[in-house]
Amino acid sequence: MSAAPQDPVRADSPAATFPPPPVDPAALGKVAVLFGGSSAEREISLMSGGGVLSALRGRGVDAHGFDPADRPLDELKRAGYDRAFIALHGRHGEDGCVQGALELLGIPYTGSGVMASAIAMDKVMTKRIFLAEGLSTPAHVHLRAGDHGPARLAEVLAQLGLPLIVKPPREGSSIGVSKVSRAEDLPAAVALAAKYDPDVLCEAFIDGEEVTCPVLGAGDSAHALPVIRIVPPEAGYDYKNKYFTDEVRYLCPSGLPAAEEREIQRLALGAYRALGCRGWGRADLMVRRSDRKVFLLEMNTSPGMTGHSLVPMSAREAGMSYEALCSHLLAQAALDA
Repeated sequence: MSAAPQDPVRADSPAATFPPPPVDPAALGKVAVLFGGSSAEREISLMSGGGVLSALRGRGVDAHGFDPADRPLDELKRAGYDRAFIALHGRHGEDGCVQGALELLGIPYTGSGVMASAIAMDKVMTKRIFLAEGLSTPAHVHLRAGDHGPARLAEVLAQLGLPLIVKPPREGSSIGVSKVSRAEDLPAAVALAAKYDPDVLCEAFIDGEEVTCPVLGAGDSAHALPVIRIVPPEAGYDYKNKYFTDEVRYLCPSGLPAAEEREIQRLALGAYRALGCRGWGRADLMVRRSDRKVFLLEMNTSPGMTGHSLVPMSAREAGMSYEALCSHLLAQAALDA
């Protein structure tokens, strides 16, 4: 760790005051921490929500756990909740569905609104916006449901070459993701991704370093936190190594040249603003080894908050504790309308 906290970065403006002032827990009211849910990332959400719940209670917040897989959301209104901390990941939690329900219930919630959540959850739509905004992202081919035949896969290979990455566009946590180095392995990789999503995203493989950059705030006031460089084991940065081993090394400060760190933060902020995110988010990116060009992979609008999670790690480097981060995010809870 560095000797002093790093300043968050704002594009074309001075660094924001950070960490923000303490939050009065009494002003937050009765809080529901939404965790669990029904997505393929339920297990991770339970871990995230448990951490958030403990942190908020430790700060004196009247916080309660709430699993939408077990209880109807309209219970939130009947039980008198004033705001919600969304610690759900994946479908029906990070994709705009829960956000829309909370809008109808009139309960302010953490993180991005309906549209930004829905778009960011879909990596194909996200790429279209990145490209329209001039933000670099790896070349890709979108395979629609049922369009996975041999001729189409041959087109993928001709367009992207090898190796390439195959993933379900509306899942996270590396679920259903494969690296394909041999042409004969492509059909199996596509079939695996299709188990989780009828559409499949094939993406050019970027040989280099994986990095991630959290963003807090909204609009012009949004600011990027310190970059984290991810050094995976030989087995790769998969679901198991992300959450259930200590084999992955996370370097924060990143150790990258200052100019590279600034470029990563610039792209993260650009993606965050282009998608209309608010509250918080985390951009995942690659730095190509050959020329050090940075590529956006995706934007997470409900990042993990487990013991292995990266937003709390970056916030600590900027001088903000896990508990203070949870309180700050909750204080920013809002409605779209």
